[in-house]
Parts: sequence; C-alpha cells; structure tokens
Amino acid sequence: MFQVREWTRGDTVRWFRAPTAEDDKYARGVVALRTGSTTYPGAAVLGVEAAWRAGAGFVRFVGAERVADAVLARRPETVTGADVGRSRVDAWVIGSGTDPMHRSEEETAALREILAATAPVVIDAGALDLAPDARAPFLVTPHAREFSRLQERLRVTPGEDDRAEAARRVAAEIGGVVLLKGARTLVAAPDGTVIAVEAGTGWLATAGTGDVLAGVLGAVIAANPEAPIAETAAAGAWLHGHAARIAADVLDGAPGHPIVAMDVAVALPHAIADVLA
Repeated sequence: MFQVREWTRGDTVRWFRAPTAEDDKYARGVVALRTGSTTYPGAAVLGVEAAWRAGAGFVRFVGAERVADAVLARRPETVTGADVGRSRVDAWVIGSGTDPMHRSEEETAALREILAATAPVVIDAGALDLAPDARAPFLVTPHAREFSRLQERLRVTPGEDDRAEAARRVAAEIGGVVLLKGARTLVAAPDGTVIAVEAGTGWLATAGTGDVLAGVLGAVIAANPEAPIAETAAAGAWLHGHAARIAADVLDGAPGHPIVAMDVAVALPHAIADVLA
C-alpha cells in the first residue's frame, strides 16, 4: 500500500531562493510558452504573466501574431517569435488555451518537436493528447474531466473511486508526472510517489487560474533544473494556492472575497516574499 505525502510550506521553501550578485537572468530560469489561441488569447497572457511573476529571468512566447500582440501589450519584457534552435530553454509550457480539435498539422508537428527534445515540458489542456508519445521529461496538468479522458486514452481504470490511486496508475502508465488539479491537488510520479497539496481557497475555482498555474510550474521547474519534477510541481502548486489566499484575503481565517485569475498572478511575488521571509 502506498502512502500519500502531505506537502508543506517547509517543503516549498527548499525550491525558492533570493537571487545573488552572481546570478543573471539565465540563472533564474528561461521559460518558453507555446500557448493560447485566437479563441483564447487570455490563456497565453495569464501564463506569461505568471511565469514572470513567479521569478523567471527570461520568458519567450511562441504563438499566433494576434496572441503575441496581447502578450506584449501586458508584458513587453517578453521575447516573442519562434525559437530557431539557438535559444536556451529550461522549461516549456504548452497547450493552455488551445483545442486539439482545431490544431493544425503544423502546430502538432511543432509541439511534437518540443516533446521530443530534452527540456522538461508542462503539458496543459489542449496538448494533453500528445503526452503519451513524449520523450522529454514532462508534467501533465489535467483537471477532473481532462483526467478522465486521459484515463480512457490510456485504458487505465483504478478499480475504485480513489483519486490518489488513479493518479499513481496514470503516472506509471504515461511515464511522466501527473498533477491532478482540485481542491486537494495530487502530484504523482512514475516511481509511485504521490504528493497532496492543500494550500488554496475555494475562491480559486474561477476561469484562467489553471493557465496561471501552468506558468508558475514552468518558472519553478526552470529555476530548479536538477530537481525532481514531482517536487518542483508540488512547490509550484503550493505557491499558486498561497498566492490565491493572499489575493482573496483569506489568511488568518477571514472568509475572503472573489478573485480573478490575474489577481492570483499579481499576488505571486507577495507569496514568494512570504515564503522567503
């Protein structure tokens, strides 16, 4: 019988540090995102915003011109345009705000190229169908409905209504880390490790917060290239939840108030400062 490890603030602290005088932008991690679509450009904006605010030193966005324009309007620091193979990338984020039913052959080929390389990849939403063929280290981030579809695709049936067991089996079958989103987020690694993260708030259940989470995960993974992805994914999920608690003012037992996804992204630096205090 496997055990579920409860993730704590103390566990999270290990994966964050203040930059030193010797650090440059590359030492803080390079995140590349191929996310968003003309239907959902906001997903790209939110993911890029989150990657920057979670501490990335360099963020590149690759996507449709209209989407890139929206990203630059919000975050002009972002480098846009296709990666021509000369740029360093410490972590990729793909799939947020996209629909595989509307994905072109060219886009599919580009995503498969990312998944065949060596940089770790955060696979979200519209790219989850490509995860079973990935050769790069990867993390999938399904919500409950996406996870059910992934189980069907992999023909994995847990046998009973146990989210932890289901996540563990899918991770073993797919050969990558699974982050199953929910009020109690579960992170399962192929080796059987399962971590539970409970740091958020019910106010986090609003559109776009998953796109913010994807950007956070990209930044934390990029900043810790030697770390196990399951550990950095849990740290990113904890930070995301803590930022939501700060944004919603639910600290110290207060009931809080509604928030939008951008509020969570904007609160990320405050969450990191609190972790480092």
